[in-house]
Amino acid sequence: MEAFLSVCAAIHPMSVALESALRERVQAEAVPDRAYLLQPGQTANRLYFLEQGLVRGFYLKEGKEVTSWFMPGGHFVISIHSFFARQPSHEYLQALEDCRLWSLRYEQLQQLYREFPEFNFIGRTLTERYYVLSEQRALHLRMYSAAERYEQLLRDLPNIFQRVPLKLLASHLGLTPETLSRLRAHRSS
Repeated sequence: MEAFLSVCAAIHPMSVALESALRERVQAEAVPDRAYLLQPGQTANRLYFLEQGLVRGFYLKEGKEVTSWFMPGGHFVISIHSFFARQPSHEYLQALEDCRLWSLRYEQLQQLYREFPEFNFIGRTLTERYYVLSEQRALHLRMYSAAERYEQLLRDLPNIFQRVPLKLLASHLGLTPETLSRLRAHRSS
């Protein structure tokens, strides 16, 4: 809980009342490796703060998994469209390690926005940050070479290759596992 509160407080100072309301409403969750937080057809009803672990977002394209993103501890995890549009998801959210999370239901989040203007500001700032991150990912896929995408992933998540199977990393980078293996071999030589 303290890590979640610290992220919020780093954006904007929180009143004692807001911190108390968050402590009352935010729910602790433990999710085992490979468990799903969300599957297609379900409407995302929770905003998660990932204290520990690793989560990925992915979808199926022609029967194959395509990993959109990886999110390590210290970040928020959400299916943005499903959560805010209140529509069924088209993506999966899956734990890739045992995870410790803190979550708020959609209705709780909206109530906190109404009750605490500073939390509204915090929420807007976080939404902007994750939107920019999403745009950066899309831009990298469109404009960067495979080698550049690989290097960017290593800069963003230095220990990702120790935590995630090569097949999932390759799908995230838009490569075959064989091409990714060649890139890794070329980089280490």
